[in-house]
Amino acid sequence: MKILRSSRFIAAGLLCGLLVTPLASADPLQFALVAKRIDHDFFISAAKGCAEAAQAQGDTCLLLGASGASHFRRQNEALEQALARGLDGIALSVTHSKWLANHALKRANKTPLITFDSDLEPAEQHLRRGYVGLDNLAFGRQLGMLAQRLRPQGGKLCVLSGSSRDTNHRERLRGIRQQLRGDQAESRAADRLNGQNDWSEPNRCPLYDTDNQESALLKLTTLLNSTNQYDTIISLGSWPVHHADIYRRQLGPLLARLKAKGTSPTIIIAIPEFDTALRPLLEDGLVQAYLSMESREIGRQSYRLLKSLVRGEPIPERIFVDSHAYLSEVPSDIPTER
Repeated sequence: MKILRSSRFIAAGLLCGLLVTPLASADPLQFALVAKRIDHDFFISAAKGCAEAAQAQGDTCLLLGASGASHFRRQNEALEQALARGLDGIALSVTHSKWLANHALKRANKTPLITFDSDLEPAEQHLRRGYVGLDNLAFGRQLGMLAQRLRPQGGKLCVLSGSSRDTNHRERLRGIRQQLRGDQAESRAADRLNGQNDWSEPNRCPLYDTDNQESALLKLTTLLNSTNQYDTIISLGSWPVHHADIYRRQLGPLLARLKAKGTSPTIIIAIPEFDTALRPLLEDGLVQAYLSMESREIGRQSYRLLKSLVRGEPIPERIFVDSHAYLSEVPSDIPTER
């Protein structure tokens, strides 16, 4: 996690894609990202990165999947359709590892397959050749570091997550708890914080199925109106700020009232990439920190790994992409972690 000072806020420099010289190819290849959902900013951005890297080599990279709330059965159908297309390689963001392994992935042996963003569970990882994305456990620890620096006295934490089956979200949650607990050893995601280092999680948290803006904002509003005074909110995805203007309109007045009472919450949100629409929320104190996933670079690296597979080149089992923090004040001692 990298943090650099800027004039009005703290930003980490975005990863620069490697310069690629276009190569003429007599046999262009076609790859695809099979997403949890194709209408989410993360997957749209990852697909752009994959398509750009592929085009530079004379190949193509498609974004496949269903729109709307993600569901493993719908993704399984999309994966079956992708496998039937005779693609040269597929990168899959996993919803429900065991279900996919027992269904569509049984027929994936003829198509080079990697995972991106969300990996298969260890018991099913033999079904894929590699993984590209975040080290989700480390990413969770980085979210925890941000919470520690922004609220060093501890607090009541509530995490907003997608499905409880999502492997990447479970790893991020586990990383947050490890960091706040001060325990770097392996621990189960079910081990909620209960006063360790003055951090606790009320029984109603984490909140799942917040993977669209309407649901995320409804649950976030309910939390902030609660008499329990949840003072630290971490969203494992960008759902609350999918449309920054809607976030401002719905939460702005409530956050202003809480600030007047001296009970302003710390809100930390994981985002695909930082853009200009998100900056004003940070500058106006409506969000305290973002942690970027660098989704476009994940797409680029997914293409490169698939291309290497097709060429028969040796590949690493995992390629981790760095994260970048954006916040309104400098916590200068947050370490870089990969």
